[in-house]
Amino acid sequence: MEVAALSPTSRPAPLLPTAPAHRRRLLPPRFVSGRRLRPSPRHQGFGCVRDGWAQRHSARKTGFFVTSSSSASLEPATQEVGTAVPGEWSGDAIRRQFLEFYAARGHKILPSSSLVPDDPTVFLTIAGMLQFKPIFLGKEPRRVPCATTSQKCIRTNDIENVGRTARHQTFFEMLGNFSFGDYFKKEATAWAWELATKEYGLPAERLWISVFEDDDEAFDIWHNEVGVPKEHIKRMGAEDNFWTSGATGPCGPCSEIYYDFYPERGSSDADLGDDSRFIEFYNLVFMQYNKKDDGSLEPLKQKNIDTGMGLERMARILQNVPNNYETDLIFPIIEKAASLALVPYAKADEAMKTNLKIIGDHMRAVVYLISDGVLPSNIGRGYVVRRLIRRVVRMGRLIGIRGDGHGNLEGAFLPSLAEVVISLSTQIDPDVESRRKSIIGELQREELRFVQTLERGEKLLDELLDEALLSAGNNGNKHSLSGKDVFLLYDTYGFPVEITAEIAGERGVTVDMMGFSIEMENQRKQSQAAHNVVKLSVGNEIEIVKSIPDTEFLGYDSLFATAVVKGLLVNGNPVNKVSEGSEVEILLDRTPFYAESGGQVGDNGFLYLNGGEDRKQTTVIEINDVQKSLGNIFVHKGTIRQGSVEVGNEIDASVDPKLRRGAKAHHTATHLLQSALKSVVGSETSQAGSLVAFDRLRFDFNFHRSLSEEELMKIESLVNQWIGNATHLETKVMALQDAKNAGAIAMFGEKYGEEVRVVEVPGVSLELCGGTHVSNTAEIRGFKIISEQGIASGIRRIEAVAG
Repeated sequence: MEVAALSPTSRPAPLLPTAPAHRRRLLPPRFVSGRRLRPSPRHQGFGCVRDGWAQRHSARKTGFFVTSSSSASLEPATQEVGTAVPGEWSGDAIRRQFLEFYAARGHKILPSSSLVPDDPTVFLTIAGMLQFKPIFLGKEPRRVPCATTSQKCIRTNDIENVGRTARHQTFFEMLGNFSFGDYFKKEATAWAWELATKEYGLPAERLWISVFEDDDEAFDIWHNEVGVPKEHIKRMGAEDNFWTSGATGPCGPCSEIYYDFYPERGSSDADLGDDSRFIEFYNLVFMQYNKKDDGSLEPLKQKNIDTGMGLERMARILQNVPNNYETDLIFPIIEKAASLALVPYAKADEAMKTNLKIIGDHMRAVVYLISDGVLPSNIGRGYVVRRLIRRVVRMGRLIGIRGDGHGNLEGAFLPSLAEVVISLSTQIDPDVESRRKSIIGELQREELRFVQTLERGEKLLDELLDEALLSAGNNGNKHSLSGKDVFLLYDTYGFPVEITAEIAGERGVTVDMMGFSIEMENQRKQSQAAHNVVKLSVGNEIEIVKSIPDTEFLGYDSLFATAVVKGLLVNGNPVNKVSEGSEVEILLDRTPFYAESGGQVGDNGFLYLNGGEDRKQTTVIEINDVQKSLGNIFVHKGTIRQGSVEVGNEIDASVDPKLRRGAKAHHTATHLLQSALKSVVGSETSQAGSLVAFDRLRFDFNFHRSLSEEELMKIESLVNQWIGNATHLETKVMALQDAKNAGAIAMFGEKYGEEVRVVEVPGVSLELCGGTHVSNTAEIRGFKIISEQGIASGIRRIEAVAG
């Protein structure tokens, strides 16, 4: 829901009392903070909550109260509720309070996952629940009964609304609490209310609730147990308050909490969809049904809770500002941009404020995306980064920033803004600070390249205007620039439509804004359709594998194993028996075959079925690829060369030893290559992808220039030196945080559990890796670089052979 930005004159009366002067301390440059307080005794003992995040409330009036037990005793919401003090709640304080609150109620605090999801159905991480998707699907066992997170999220489907409404953003944080069959509606509802009213001090009379129209249970809990008046609870339809994962699968009703900016308007005919009055800040999904093929709903055996509270929205409410952008989470970036434009934000007109808000929002998005390894390019996620960067550069030029904003007209201004984002990042993602140098360098290069593109766009515009004038003169028509041409300038060359219209007007040419809007809407629909859905199943896969247990991998220690056939698929459909000559996918209970992951290709080999008293081979299946399905199920893909196979058969699985040796040598060589790269060209370079095949390796890395012949020779020599040292590798399984503390390098884009496998070449390399490796570097025998080239902006590729 959009909330119209309010000017100082139209802003409603303060939402919450103003802090006394003696309690205020300035936070640069415009926010005040209350004194720092220790957690209450009930919050102590949760060491996973970092110290120093922010302040906590104190000395509030006693109001609505919920004990920390699941069977909470509730006092009526009609009692006077404690009030928060504007400015006392920094964004960091709100985040910490949320996590502490749920940690005190048995939730495990888990870190935010990457903005690049480990999920082929989702383009970017768009929701807090995404990292728990396999658990909700039942494809991975729960590691904890309940969890809480602050998740970095990116959404670009509403990009045209950013800066123009009070709450649309591309980058935002979603605070969430999740139950995996542990607690359900009563506890989730009571805790959400306690958090909002007691911990954050929101007045109960300003809060409204929506429930699904048929969810009488939720309505009764809110009214009879929590004490919310009936006139503040709205029943809404499935479009608003029923969550589904797709045509089939887990689903359930939702309940949302709204904040009322204008309670004086009364309860009669109140519309929660009125963005000028209400803002939704907390959404509770009660995942209690399984939707079947016929559309019917059956109760889930394990009922789950999936919630999300928008950090920026809560900050807006508690800090008493008219929009999300003017909170301490974003406003320092805006102020920096305004200072570079030499116009204070308070004195800017509405058009300039809109551009400043876009800059503040987009800078957060690009810094965190680049930190997570997504670099500007013309395809995929890289295009999202490039598009956002170009919008920031365009907006910067529109508000009057020239060069770097400090007098160097040939310089870039994005690095100055990125420094502010990075300074605000420590409590969101501490890894951002360690990647400062590479983030700044990438933004500087991209901006300077784009400035040249803008200049080319200006030349193209001149040509298009000449053609428009000539064509109109010959045909006696009006001088007009087509919507498609305007969109071409905007989308391909990043040329601001406002400047296009201004320059065209000076030359007497109109602009087809309707045609431009149609082109923009087409692009928006394509973007929304592609990237704003979290799918919980892919085709029939979930139905096929939901009864199949995870595959036990034996391949670290053996290339041979006896296993049982648990499933057979032909063309993606389950079958009970497959005969000679057929292509087949085979699911086993255990296997020595490595399934493709971490850049390493899947093993090749054979499956044998022995029959008769002499155990003669009656069936031979050639395996040419192994992939992982949902959860950790290995899918062996191959061809039946002889005989037939049925579900339940016991088979012998044998990996091709020669090919496995090649894969091991190339995988360990890849680790050595990364260490050599960091040693020769700098530690800021990082892996951007890899291929470990039987006969070669390919290593992609982030770097802004080609490597010299001398550098390549040094890298090659260093790798061969380590091979010649005949160093024994060490592998161990340890806690993820312990591995990170030890300095282990994680591969970009990989998902890691709480326990990880660490592969170490002592004194040379330490990486998180599930791949197969040599036992001694001498087994690699030799290493030779074949080529080094650029494959995208800021990404280089080395191809090499080993063995």
